[in-house]
Amino acid sequence: MPIRILIADDHAVVRSGLRALLRSDQDIEVVGEAEDGTEALRLAASLHPDLILLDITMPPENGIKTAQRLKEAHPQLVVLFLTMHEDEALLHEALRAGAAGYVIKRAEESEILQAIHAVSHGDIYVHPAMTRALLHRPVTTERRRGTPEVSLTRRELDVLRLLAKGNTNRQIAGLLNLSMRTVENHRANLMGKLGLDSRVELVNYAEEHHLL
Repeated sequence: MPIRILIADDHAVVRSGLRALLRSDQDIEVVGEAEDGTEALRLAASLHPDLILLDITMPPENGIKTAQRLKEAHPQLVVLFLTMHEDEALLHEALRAGAAGYVIKRAEESEILQAIHAVSHGDIYVHPAMTRALLHRPVTTERRRGTPEVSLTRRELDVLRLLAKGNTNRQIAGLLNLSMRTVENHRANLMGKLGLDSRVELVNYAEEHHLL
């Protein structure tokens, strides 16, 4: 079955380019297009897409708010942000809103397709530039500590448990049959969702919440 995708972007030329790109992949079906958040919510309810490719800067409220509303109404819907913003704070907001991926619009066409296939299979995809930003962000004196209510995917929990048990990224990749980049993306996403800054803090989190 093809991946049914709804495109949501307020620029017609962007939607047109994405439509052409996605139609070049035989495993993808574009089921609709929305030019704002309100239309995205309406079409998601009527078309039942598997995935929404969502812009952040989009009326009437930004894409983060739209993503939150979409996930509340359709928990199984996969949200993948495609944005011009290479902003760490927005990345954190996107992940907390339930997004499965964050891709920058300057990405290669192959990267966009790779991201779509990755998140459709339950993985997390964060553009490599943003992954590095997460992994190397400065330590602050006031940290937002994660709580058990933070929504982690099954694969994120797998990676977290293996990290906490002392496995390297390469070992985790082998154990879970994932690429190194995917493991790095999961690790970065864990840090973003939980507001943590290091492997030690991830281990402590896993212990505190009985995830080992």
